[in-house]
Amino acid sequence: MTGLSDEWGGTGWDSQARLVRERWVDRRPRRPEVAARLLMETRLMPWLAPRLPLPVPIPHVLRQEPLVVRHEVVVGEPLDTFDAVGGRTLGAFLRALHAVDPAEAVRHDAPPPREALRERAATVKDFGTRVVPLLPGDRRDAASAVLDGVGALPTCALVHGDLGPEHVLARDGTVSGVIDFGDAHVGDPALDLAWALHGAPPAFARAVAAEYGAAMELTERALLWHRLGPWYEVTYGLDTGDPNAVRGGLEGVLARLPA
Repeated sequence: MTGLSDEWGGTGWDSQARLVRERWVDRRPRRPEVAARLLMETRLMPWLAPRLPLPVPIPHVLRQEPLVVRHEVVVGEPLDTFDAVGGRTLGAFLRALHAVDPAEAVRHDAPPPREALRERAATVKDFGTRVVPLLPGDRRDAASAVLDGVGALPTCALVHGDLGPEHVLARDGTVSGVIDFGDAHVGDPALDLAWALHGAPPAFARAVAAEYGAAMELTERALLWHRLGPWYEVTYGLDTGDPNAVRGGLEGVLARLPA
């Protein structure tokens, strides 16, 4: 019910995971810079978990060198059934997450708005430098407009930061938990709604929006974040020398750009 083996594995870009005695998940960073995110989770999640309506990981440091953090298994498999009941459950979860006090979250080690804005600006600049030139000439203005729009979005709530169906778990057809908070920060709540409103099947998306109470302006911001998603695949492919990732990412970028 976890999708993990007893060996170090997992498909995450940032960390490796191992299931221990069917009860614990041990995670270690794939790259040195990821260690800070894992440590952030050990300080943020014990405070955050009681404020949420679904189970989430509550990691602690198991070993410092090399770094390994451990949390109890959150039972379930990645979500693959997208009905209205699941949409309402996720909408309620996100509403609760985004309602926590962001200042208190920062006191529990969540990256603050200034850090999120600095990282966002660096990402937008990188995308403009490395991805836009790879696009057809007649699509570059639309691509640059997406980057400009994302750069101007707010930072006003604690967000998961990487919410997709692989991080929403279900058991027996019911949403059972949310995992992988390594990208949590105080940012734009629309980021967490990008896939749920614009990438998920319509019945699921409508239920998320209704339960969350997503206004039109928030929905439009979520669309900007949704359009940005494939850009990360392009730069990942460039960084790792994976031409298939670059090609697939560029196809996604073009498919999501406004006409």
